Amino acid sequence: MLGSIGSSYTITEEHIPMFRLLTLQQGLKLELRGMRLTAKTRSCYSIVKSELGFKGNKQKVYDQLTEYINNVQANS
Repeated sequence: MLGSIGSSYTITEEHIPMFRLLTLQQGLKLELRGMRLTAKTRSCYSIVKSELGFKGNKQKVYDQLTEYINNVQANS
């Protein structure tokens, strides 16, 4: 998925959607601990719920997102 160039990574066009999902997952993990990824836009929780249609509290949405990511990675 990611190509290593020295100590940095290159994300190619076809991998941007997965990288975005992984970023939302990490942001949601921070929100579970009381922090926000950004203060000026919607929370990762609200983005995941609206875009993927998940229901429930933050922990349940995080679990659903993790399962979704694992399924996508297993099928690619």
